[in-house]
Amino acid sequence: MVRANILNTRTINYLELIGNGRSYRVPRYQRDYSWSEEEWEDLWNDIIELRPDTAAVHYMGALVVEGSNDREFLIIDGQQRLATLSLFALAVIAKLKEMADAGMDSEANAERSQGLRNRFVGEKDPASLTETSRLYLNATDDAFYQDYLVQLRRPLNPRGLTKSNRLLWKRLTYFTERLGEMDAMKSDGRALASLLSETVARQLVFILITVDDELNAYTVFETLNARGLELTTTDLLKNFLFSRVRVTADLEALQRRWQQLIATVGQGRFPRFLRYHLLCELPKVRSQRLFKLVRDRTKSAEDVFALLDQLESRAELFAAVLDSGHGYWIELPEAKPYIRELNLFRVQQMMPLLFTSWERFSEGDFVRILKLVGVISFRYTVVSGLNTNPLEPNYHRAAKAVMDGKARTPGAVFTLLKPLYVEDSRMKQDFALLVVDNGWRWDKLTRYILARLEGDASGRACDYETDPFTVEHILPQNPVDAWEESIPSGLWEESIYKLGNLTLLESATNRQLDNAIYAEKLPAYRQSSYSLPQRIPEIAPEQWTREVLDRRQRQLAERAAHLWRADLA
Repeated sequence: MVRANILNTRTINYLELIGNGRSYRVPRYQRDYSWSEEEWEDLWNDIIELRPDTAAVHYMGALVVEGSNDREFLIIDGQQRLATLSLFALAVIAKLKEMADAGMDSEANAERSQGLRNRFVGEKDPASLTETSRLYLNATDDAFYQDYLVQLRRPLNPRGLTKSNRLLWKRLTYFTERLGEMDAMKSDGRALASLLSETVARQLVFILITVDDELNAYTVFETLNARGLELTTTDLLKNFLFSRVRVTADLEALQRRWQQLIATVGQGRFPRFLRYHLLCELPKVRSQRLFKLVRDRTKSAEDVFALLDQLESRAELFAAVLDSGHGYWIELPEAKPYIRELNLFRVQQMMPLLFTSWERFSEGDFVRILKLVGVISFRYTVVSGLNTNPLEPNYHRAAKAVMDGKARTPGAVFTLLKPLYVEDSRMKQDFALLVVDNGWRWDKLTRYILARLEGDASGRACDYETDPFTVEHILPQNPVDAWEESIPSGLWEESIYKLGNLTLLESATNRQLDNAIYAEKLPAYRQSSYSLPQRIPEIAPEQWTREVLDRRQRQLAERAAHLWRADLA
């Protein structure tokens, strides 16, 4: 819960936000400027649509800042929006200056240009006579922003700029060009100034959330994320870790290593990766308390680098477990089919166990652990659809036992994971009732299940991704009336997607059969090169009924219990 340690939460327009001498600083190692063309075009259109209706407002979202006083703030979330609005302000100022230099109401437009700069950008330093700024960007972008954009200087070689500097320059030139295309603004400095001082300043509205430290900022992030907002929790964690390092050389080293770490695990996946890393050691790591755990465990620069060492040692494996095509598996190809299965099943709770098993076991035993968690996942999640809450604590206990040397073999791990292993009787019962929904995920799962059953029945490998079969519905998806003789129409809907009603079949044959009645399908099943359809005429030589369908599914359930079985019992 967000408590009273939030200093202030209020609605505020852009003029109130940037006025009264306030300054905003992006933490030095926060992400670079990255707004896309679509985002800044949306902002432009919003501003232009607001202009005729002075009573309308446009909500710009939540802005999270950390403030030690009422004048200086760190931007925790919102740097992209503030930077883009500052570029819009600079574009207006540049156009007014251009008009003044061209002799168009020179004195008034020069005064408007300087007045808007003082209000929305910053004032001229009386000693150096350079224009100052109320906004400071990160380490990559600030020098270019201050030395070129704030000063309205054109870079000598725009193509030679860094990616984010180039984006900043493109945004400024975009706004400048769009302003120049507006007939109402070409010669009317007053209207142009009003677009910034009234429309943008008073009609763009934020919810400003001010916090007093990093932990409270993270709490706000989690609260807002729970309401569907896209916020940079990884950036906040990064900013905290960097704040623990003071020496410049160490900061530079940390920056290089952090960039490589994020490139490996992914910006959006980092909090999840960090949770799984901590779950190797701790019994419960809630997302909402992740930041507090990191804060409590990293008191010094040495702690930061120790944490980084640990994360780097597991980052590549984390990325590889999420990708069966990862180069990690080139030298361990026997792991690839199990990795592919885990991704198909959409399970990741086993990640802490995979971390510690990779570190403590041989490659052969690691593969056996992969197979084990795949079998557990298929039985527990895919077939029985059980509550996923017990998965993390059980996998944590197994991971901790492996890490501490208390579970030294895959068999010992299986003993610890027994609570998650659905026994044969329950497995057969649930498989016999399995209905595969007609959705993209179940399309792949259905192919996977049928391919594994086919491989077991025929003794030949059958791959669900590369084998050219299609899924045949014995009772078609759109049955003709003649099917009612064997299966009443009232049972069609619940019968079509039962696994017992499905088989794999050559794609050309499947197209030819289409919605044919059962008697017309039988010769095609007998002539198929696949074992599963070949056996259908043996089960139902004359009619395909609901009783036969259910009997076939029970037979498949027997085969499945044998096929998806832990071999460590």
